Amino acid sequence: MKKEYWIILLVYIAMQFSSFIGIPALVWIFKNAGINRGLSVPIWLLISFSIALIIILFILRKDSDRSDVRKKSPFSISFMWAFLGVFLALFSQYVAAIIEQMLGIQPGSENTQDILNIIDVLPLTMIVTSIIGPILEEIVFRKVIFGSLYKRFNFLISGLLSSVIFAAAHMEFEHIILYSAMGLTFAFLYVKTNRIIVPIFAHVAMNTLVVLVQLVFREDIERLQRNLDAMQNFIGGFL
Repeated sequence: MKKEYWIILLVYIAMQFSSFIGIPALVWIFKNAGINRGLSVPIWLLISFSIALIIILFILRKDSDRSDVRKKSPFSISFMWAFLGVFLALFSQYVAAIIEQMLGIQPGSENTQDILNIIDVLPLTMIVTSIIGPILEEIVFRKVIFGSLYKRFNFLISGLLSSVIFAAAHMEFEHIILYSAMGLTFAFLYVKTNRIIVPIFAHVAMNTLVVLVQLVFREDIERLQRNLDAMQNFIGGFL
């Protein structure tokens, strides 16, 4: 792995752990300034993710891998895959969710719920969840980690290994199948076009769509979930 890629990984890891210092610091500052301390988490997310993205893009400004002889796909083909990639990602997520339910894994994501709660506090945080976050994740997990593994192993091994790391970063190992499906989909788009902007576009569009649906239809989704839980309890009691 190139030295620049190691630096990118360190920047991303530092960003993830920066909350242990940054959030308490903002809580203290806001407390003394008479500002709502509940804003500490979303504001620190905006600050840390934005700084990390700027640093990583600066590191990649002259990135060129001469060992990669693959040609980039034409713009028209890349645009087509970027557009189709959104539906491919949603479909793979849907199939993975069905498989998880068949294995007895409860649907729903604590990570997603936490994100929605943060957006409720400060809607501007959607910039992180829908744009900055996906860009960082595709650069780190697809370009750097998957790309480096793909030079040594086949697509499946590289995709699964990078997806496990992807799940670990989200602290949701119970949904490893879901993250693997997403990781393999975005990795496929990257390999197919050799343009990191393609999986970035698909990831950004998917996150944006999911967040908007969750926010707009949140009450309906919660009502449906309550009805399903009540039905399961009734059937369980009847049997």
